[in-house]
Amino acid sequence: MNIAELQAYGYFALTIFMVVILYSYIYHLYSKKKNADGCDYENYSNMALKDDVTDTPVSAISDDKEK
Repeated sequence: MNIAELQAYGYFALTIFMVVILYSYIYHLYSKKKNADGCDYENYSNMALKDDVTDTPVSAISDDKEK
């Protein structure tokens, strides 16, 4: 086994590992749509499309401080 064959096996193993990591991350994103606080971050995806001054905000901010 020469160095080129060893590099090819390493590249193949690294590629498979990265694909598994990518798909597990995508599964994690779509299986847990809300975090522990109950905030759904998919609502924030419209911020780039609805960024006019007169548009409604994604999440309302109150003046009262919650403790």
